[in-house]
Amino acid sequence: MTEAGPDVSFAEMQARQKEIADALQTDGDVQSVVSVVGSGSVNPTPNVGRVVITLRPRDETRDGIVAVLDRLKQKVAGVPGMRVFFLPVQDIQISTRTSRSQYQYTLTGADADDVTQWSNRLTAALERNPIFSDVSSEGQEGGLRAFLNVNRERAGQLGVSLQAVSDTLNDAFGQRQISTIYGQANQYRVVLEALPEFQRDPTILSKLYLPGTGDAQVPISAVATLERTTAPLAISHQSQFPSSTISFNLAPDVSLGQAVDAVGAAEKGIGMPPSIQGLFSGDAAEFSRSLSGQPWLILAAVVTIYIVLGVLYESYVHPITILSTLPSAGVGAILALVLFGQDLSVIGLIGIILLMGIVKKNAIMMIDFALEAERHQGMSPTEAIVQAAVLRFRPIMMTTLAALLGALPLAIESGTGSELRFPLGISIIGGLLVSQLLTLYTTPVIYLALDRLNRKLEAAVPVGDPENPIPGSSEGVQ
Repeated sequence: MTEAGPDVSFAEMQARQKEIADALQTDGDVQSVVSVVGSGSVNPTPNVGRVVITLRPRDETRDGIVAVLDRLKQKVAGVPGMRVFFLPVQDIQISTRTSRSQYQYTLTGADADDVTQWSNRLTAALERNPIFSDVSSEGQEGGLRAFLNVNRERAGQLGVSLQAVSDTLNDAFGQRQISTIYGQANQYRVVLEALPEFQRDPTILSKLYLPGTGDAQVPISAVATLERTTAPLAISHQSQFPSSTISFNLAPDVSLGQAVDAVGAAEKGIGMPPSIQGLFSGDAAEFSRSLSGQPWLILAAVVTIYIVLGVLYESYVHPITILSTLPSAGVGAILALVLFGQDLSVIGLIGIILLMGIVKKNAIMMIDFALEAERHQGMSPTEAIVQAAVLRFRPIMMTTLAALLGALPLAIESGTGSELRFPLGISIIGGLLVSQLLTLYTTPVIYLALDRLNRKLEAAVPVGDPENPIPGSSEGVQ
């Protein structure tokens, strides 16, 4: 996205935008450039432009996306009076808000002037913080406005109506359709407007005439005066309140969690009043919501696994033995993400959830075999778990390697969109490696420890004697 001053004209914006597009097209890794300027559905205000850059296929580019963006920033840095914000297009787009940077923080309040004032202060505070980059306030203050003050008394004396003033201005600057010419096979719409050279003439209002009494032509300057002031190019609202959005990117090796905390600290540092409310939107909002829901999601998964395993093995204790393998998988996944410089994103969290189903099968194979041998073959708990560990070692290694090798392409691929899938493969491989090294040794130990605890609990609970039933029980009633 490109941005000029709020007082820029369309012709000047068009010239600057073309200069930027030509500079971007000279890069060897750029395949095509599409430039759009002018307010509409793509650009919210006339001083904002959009440039869509298509890079060459990945196997034909010299550098990665980060290096290409750094190079393109240097190419357009010399264009005067323009700020250029580069934003890679993601495969999965969460935010639908048009923004100059990846993350957005929106301030809302009852008074538009207060919102603008505190938005500017917060923007200045974030710009001083080194963890933020490309910080900008999307409020467009200082646009030029021409206010036509009509003297109604004078207009009435000359027989000029306000409708005539409005129609004349609309005809000159609004491109109004005034008629339709019907042909035999087509229709032609007649649009009335002033010539382009007059539209750019600051004295155009002195050349416009209005119909007066007796079809007299009255100059518009005889009934109205022109006042030039400044005004916002656009007034944004959120939930019916005036709003101002601050967009920002993150510096290298900075997580979104750090940025969320830094924004809160900046608000306290500038003393922002309670009447101004701040709210993250887009990717940052989804990140905040995912953080609040992660503990409950993991807890629900653990409780569900415990209930299913408890019903399967008819035991309250041995499901805990199987669940004891999950912490090592989570630690391994987080260590792998840290080692490769990846954040614990939503994709990384999906990898940890998948590990819950993959890792616990190691313990299930051993515990299932040990319980079968203990209940039906009369083995002691120690003999049963040792035999289970020996006989189940091969299928455990086979299933672990199958899952690990299946996730390997996600971690080493370098094709288009690999950045999105990379944390998923890293978290699965790291969790499998660490859990495999630990659970083969810790699961038998935990099995025996919990078995001894279960036997102690059973011995502590009195069991009723069939010959002398406890008074009040169902047997005693009989």
